[in-house]
Amino acid sequence: MREGIKISSQLLVEGNDDLHVILALCQKFELLQNFEIINCNGVENLYSQVPVRFKQSEINIIGIIIDADNDILSRWIPLKNLLTFQGFNIPDVLPKEGLILENEIGKKIGVWIMPNNNLNGMLEDFINFLVPKDDKLLPMVRSTLDHIEKEKLNKYSLIHKSKAIIHTWLSWQEDPGTPMGLAITKKYLTTDEQNCLIFTNWLKALFNH
Repeated sequence: MREGIKISSQLLVEGNDDLHVILALCQKFELLQNFEIINCNGVENLYSQVPVRFKQSEINIIGIIIDADNDILSRWIPLKNLLTFQGFNIPDVLPKEGLILENEIGKKIGVWIMPNNNLNGMLEDFINFLVPKDDKLLPMVRSTLDHIEKEKLNKYSLIHKSKAIIHTWLSWQEDPGTPMGLAITKKYLTTDEQNCLIFTNWLKALFNH
């Protein structure tokens, strides 16, 4: 976001990791960051902020990124109802390429549910897509965590296994514990993967790149 430019577009995300991953992808794909990324500190806070931000006359475009977690429909349906109330004609099924719509007064909305608008999961599952296909460590990470779970030694809940997988994998890189966004910048992760390209195309279309 360049100083002095009036920002009329906002991207609402659940947390700080989402923010830094998106910043890294904008840098990688040389996207003009003509939008403000807002960490809402949780999905419920994000939901509550949507109608408030639509009331701000200077805001013309709002993007929303949330995790599907273990039930994508339970995330999509309340968001669908919320946006319908804001005057958008929301489809029953979230498009696989991400949702972009405009209402009668010219407000534009975009929705992406991690990891790919289709599967249950979260940001870490999206990042798992970006691990190079020929990577030798990821199968070892999965095997190690399977063994830990078999022995009932895991402290993490199974719903967060994708977090355990990607953060273990990152802890085994040249710079152990590199955050996900920085792992994109350092090219530990590939950005040529199909889900990543679809996501960045959604960003481009939403914010008029």
